[in-house]
Amino acid sequence: MKKQLLNEIIEKKRNKIEFAIVTNLDNGKSYIFEKDKSVDKNIEEHKDKISFYFDKKKNGIIEGTNIFVENYIRPIKVFIVGAVHIAQYLVNFVKSLNFEISIIDPRGYFASEQRFPDIRIINKWPKEALEENKLDQNTALIALTHDPKIDDPALQYAIKNNFFYIGALGSKKTHENRRKRLKEAGFKDEEIKRIYGPIGIKLGGRSAPEIALSIIAQLVSETYKRL
Repeated sequence: MKKQLLNEIIEKKRNKIEFAIVTNLDNGKSYIFEKDKSVDKNIEEHKDKISFYFDKKKNGIIEGTNIFVENYIRPIKVFIVGAVHIAQYLVNFVKSLNFEISIIDPRGYFASEQRFPDIRIINKWPKEALEENKLDQNTALIALTHDPKIDDPALQYAIKNNFFYIGALGSKKTHENRRKRLKEAGFKDEEIKRIYGPIGIKLGGRSAPEIALSIIAQLVSETYKRL
């Protein structure tokens, strides 16, 4: 691989740009592919198939060719609202997954570096914290506090900004009360239904690590449903 190409790859990864490396296995030459940008003339005839692999986040050799596609996907941003006990297990589960975790909690005694080492912590109210970040449909929200003053503004922001996954911890009764508050705030039923509440896949577990596992399983499932 040429040094110039390698430098481009390093720069794109640093800036968290999604792209693919397309390699002709016959001659070993590699090219960068980005969505909605022109492609090198040497791989132009395979553009549609490369784009298909890119959209599906699929790596491999394009059938019937010697063209290998390797995707570099921007990490999914996951905002955990509430530095509670379950959040500690969530963080442990996602360390090896393609998620970029941030914990939001205005209560500094909960959200501390001692409890969450090597994790981005934002000691601000959710609305303010979320507005300071560049967010899009590649974002997920997990609300854990049970405190409407903290969870509700975060849920409202996630709905308005079309996060692909929105989940909130709590019993069916807690979630029904949450639904009522959101309706009173002007949200429609179809918008409120986007919230997974109670959060997580029904695994039958009740302990903090088991609940965290059910949440991660649901998050991963919804991540791949988008493809």
